[in-house]
Amino acid sequence: MFIVLWEYRVKPEKQSEFESIYSPKGAWGELFKTGNGYLGTELFGDQDHPGRYLTIDRWTSKAEYEIFLSKHRQEYKALDEECECLTESESLLGMWETFNRSGRND
Repeated sequence: MFIVLWEYRVKPEKQSEFESIYSPKGAWGELFKTGNGYLGTELFGDQDHPGRYLTIDRWTSKAEYEIFLSKHRQEYKALDEECECLTESESLLGMWETFNRSGRND
């Protein structure tokens, strides 16, 4: 499995809208569903810091994720631009692949 982890700082007045768009059934999830290998999205809210969120996007492999980005670059960019007004900041925290005991990808 391959995951993409993002952190967001959301404007207080935009939290409800952000949660709707970034939830597993929101606009991002709907866009990602058009790609092969998409396994789902999780949205987490920081209970100690309102307005701070994490998303985890799960894919079968990095290759499937990259194919999705290549095929849907325009839609991705348009939705990203539409959502810019919701956040104070966003940071890509990283991308990870699962490993088995031998250290190779599953």
